[in-house]
Formats: sequence, C-alpha cells, structure tokens
Amino acid sequence: MILPREFYNNETQLVAVSLLGKRLVRTINDITLSGIIQETEAYGHHDDPDSHAHNGRTNRNSPMFEEVGRVYVYFIYGMHYCFNVVCRAPDVMAGAVLVRSIKPERGISHMMANRKRDTVVGLSDGPAKLTQSLHITTEQNNEDLTTYGIIHIEDTDITPQIIMRKSRVGVKSTIDWNFSCSF
Repeated sequence: MILPREFYNNETQLVAVSLLGKRLVRTINDITLSGIIQETEAYGHHDDPDSHAHNGRTNRNSPMFEEVGRVYVYFIYGMHYCFNVVCRAPDVMAGAVLVRSIKPERGISHMMANRKRDTVVGLSDGPAKLTQSLHITTEQNNEDLTTYGIIHIEDTDITPQIIMRKSRVGVKSTIDWNFSCSF
C-alpha cells in the first residue's frame, strides 16, 4: 500500500523515523527499482539553521513549502542529487526528510548499471549513491509520492530492530535528527 498524504502531515522528525523500513519504489520504462529505507534526516523551517527553508522560500526550495507527500530533489556540490520527502506538521510552513540510504531490493542489476558497479556492496548507502542507483534527478522534483507513478513510497511489514539517532551529516549544527536502523 502506498503511504497516504496524511502520513507526511506530521513533524519532520517523526516522519523521518516512520520512514525507516518503508519501501522506496522508482519505475523507469516499466522497470521497477526499489529498496528499503534505512537512513533519513529531518529538516525543519526557520527554527532549523541547516534547512534549505531556513531563510524563506526560493525557486530551489519551493517544494518544501508546498503540499506534503511530494518529492524535493536538489543538486549539490555541482555533481550530486539528493532525494527528499516533503513533510511537516500542519502548523509549520516548510519541511522535508532527506532519504540518505536504502537497502536494495528489486531491480538490483539495473541499479548497479546506473552506478556502473558490479557489486551490491555500497550501492545505495548514501544520498548521492541512492539517487544514482534509482536514476533520480531534478526531473522528479515535485512528483506526488501518494499515487502510483514514477516514484512512490510503500508501507511494509518490516519493523526496524534498532533505531539509531545521531547528528546530521555534513551540516554545521549538532541537531540529532539523523535516524538509521537495522532490520
């Protein structure tokens, strides 16, 4: 079952934890690629100095201010894409969760070809590796995750065994909004 829009209508930290163990599905030319989400990071609004939304709305970050349950993809360091899920509590203007890592599940040979790799080890265990594996670019920006389209997130019966919490990666603040799990 695809996660409904209401799933994303919550605090970013809660959505970040709730996404662990869910299935990220990407369809390209009738080929299905998927993986189980195993690491996320939450980003808020003006109260979060590391959030793209901190200083207000721009063309780049506009999906963070729009309808929850949509994709926010941005280009970073002039070479990598990062995949985010737009979510926030009803009383907050902007927010998103960065999906940092998935455990490959379906279409692994295509994911390896997308990354020009011959092994599944390290295939999608980082934000850039994930977007390369699933061929996610800014073309998917603002796609609706709550319908069967080219990208969506499904519920699973997977329960994360251990959820770890630490500081977010590669940002200045020490807010502990990075979540990862094992299953």
